[in-house]
Amino acid sequence: MTKENILSIFKKTEALLEGHFQLTSGLHSPVYFQCAKVLQYPEYTTALCAVIVQYFRTRKIDLVIAPAIGGVVVSQEVGRQLNVRTIFAERKEKRMELRRGFFIKPNENVLVCEDVITTGGSVQEVIEIVKQYQANVVGVASIVDRSNGKVSFLNFHPVLTMEAVTYQPTNCPLCSRGIPVEKPGSRKVSL
Repeated sequence: MTKENILSIFKKTEALLEGHFQLTSGLHSPVYFQCAKVLQYPEYTTALCAVIVQYFRTRKIDLVIAPAIGGVVVSQEVGRQLNVRTIFAERKEKRMELRRGFFIKPNENVLVCEDVITTGGSVQEVIEIVKQYQANVVGVASIVDRSNGKVSFLNFHPVLTMEAVTYQPTNCPLCSRGIPVEKPGSRKVSL
């Protein structure tokens, strides 16, 4: 898939939003990738995740894990295509952890998947969980990398890399112009 094909899918599904958004990281941006709008269509989910699977196919992967909630659909489809077990970590009292009886076996080879990466904070928390279980992170994948090159994970493979403008809330020109901020993501952040 070319970058143009992928962007066309995001536009067609109205997943590429423009306005004034507060990201999960707390940063503000005039652009928001609402991957859930793309991932509601099985044909797009299958195609985008196939790019990840193709990249990691030659590596031994025993388990795919994601931070909830954004990465769950991505990890489930990647795990399905690789035919391996898939789990997710979720927040409890502001900390990412395994719940619901999920576990990671020592020495398992684990692929971490996410929908959109901006700061990489949630992915880093999941990587720490994998390490706590004495397992091996074989790589990190995402549908969109909008970190502007600020994140670097071992064997990081995004399907789409986009330069995306972000602002600290205290320095946001959109706030200065009085444009109302939206918070379309899954994690509650105080506005």
